[in-house]
Amino acid sequence: MAEHLHADTVVIGGGTAGAAVAARLVQGTSQKVLLIESGPDYGAFAEQCWPTQLLDARSLPGGHDWGYVNGANTGRPGHPLERARVIGGCSSHNGCAAIWGSRVDYDHWAALGNAGWSADELLPFFKLANETLRVKRISSSEITPWQQACLETAPKIGIPEVTDLNNLDEDIGMSTSPVNILDGVRWNTAFAYLDSVRGNDCLTIQSQIQVDRLQLEGNRVIAIEATGPDGPLTVKADRVVVCAGTYGSPAILLRSGIGPDSELRALGIETKLDLAVGRNLHDHPAVYLKFSGTPQLVTAMKDFAAKGGILFSEQTIAKFRSKYCTSAYDLHLFPVGGQFMDAADDWEFLLPVANMIPLSRGSVQLMSADPFAALKIDTAYLSDPEGRDLAILWNGIELVRDYARQAPLAELIGEEISPTVNYRTAEAVRRDNLHYYHPVGTCKMGPESDLTAVVDARGKVHGVDNLYVADASIMPVVPRANTNIPTLVVGERISAWLTQA
Repeated sequence: MAEHLHADTVVIGGGTAGAAVAARLVQGTSQKVLLIESGPDYGAFAEQCWPTQLLDARSLPGGHDWGYVNGANTGRPGHPLERARVIGGCSSHNGCAAIWGSRVDYDHWAALGNAGWSADELLPFFKLANETLRVKRISSSEITPWQQACLETAPKIGIPEVTDLNNLDEDIGMSTSPVNILDGVRWNTAFAYLDSVRGNDCLTIQSQIQVDRLQLEGNRVIAIEATGPDGPLTVKADRVVVCAGTYGSPAILLRSGIGPDSELRALGIETKLDLAVGRNLHDHPAVYLKFSGTPQLVTAMKDFAAKGGILFSEQTIAKFRSKYCTSAYDLHLFPVGGQFMDAADDWEFLLPVANMIPLSRGSVQLMSADPFAALKIDTAYLSDPEGRDLAILWNGIELVRDYARQAPLAELIGEEISPTVNYRTAEAVRRDNLHYYHPVGTCKMGPESDLTAVVDARGKVHGVDNLYVADASIMPVVPRANTNIPTLVVGERISAWLTQA
């Protein structure tokens, strides 16, 4: 027999935004809040039950992944689209870059008809997110020789060293990255937000629960159908906040009959609301230029580690302009380098470059009504008709290759090697680019008059009185930033409104 539960508010997804939404509702209201997470919940940090690889901030961990795969005709065929399936979500396995973006990003959101989302209105939430997630700037003593050379070389191609990458009005510069790392630990949103409210009678966390669909009656959600370790589960809810991410949130809505009518009917799903769910998918397309590294560089890295230095793979970011840029900046350079954690003496040095203002738009679609079936994810990288996305990325590659020829980096970096050394035309890049881990947009925020919008400016799904989405999927346009902090700001912004409701 199916188990039945009830909560005033159910938050689906305990990831970067969902953990914050659940915690803020518990702190700001007297409601009973149920947080449903599809992956494991390893408890509070102090309980010391978390897997080491999820705590170690030196590099991206494997495992705890949804197994999403790119099904697009552009980009590297079949490459993984890593998304975390664990409490804390992607904040539990990402590179910990706590970047905000540009003022023009958020002012653009507001200009699209989303009141409350301008840069000035969001600034308090950015500061709150940074404080709660214990964001700090990497100090000069923590910089590896590789990252130091990258930093010192940037001015040679017109990228000045700056003190604050999160100055929303500073368009060009390179610096050490602000990070959510505490004593070498990846400080995720489960630690930052949930640990302080664990044990509160108003909060229940249910992990290892796969949500199937929402039951709608008229213009309200009345229940959630899910599957847990003990079988089917029905949850009655007065209000539902979906925080399952850019791939997971649209999948839940689609299985519930909220989405493009023709797609739903083809799968035998009754259409409850014909909305553009799953459309508008986009990410920052990137190319990861790979270099051999010299013996001198490897020796310097080993000496750094022998003296107590930690070999973090990511420590610096540069924001700069292609020759096509007309506003703020349109490129990121984010050097990656260090020893593989699972190999004795295997080193990798990358100079990845990403287009931060992509025009191309893809989609997330169901291939089956089965909640355990794979999704059809078309990232559509570099597919815009005028070819601007490719032109910007190719110019970024040219600029980064010039950067690699400048001192002091040139004396340490070695030769560009396979596969990227073979990228000699823009078309080669079209066939073999990757993601920058920043998918957004599949439950787009906008006024009801915008036929591509799924939710309003407060995250409420158009046409449903008690259903909200609060994660990166509602971003109408991806910001010029790593989306860790902007996604958390979405959770903070919408939960502030929900606590007033």
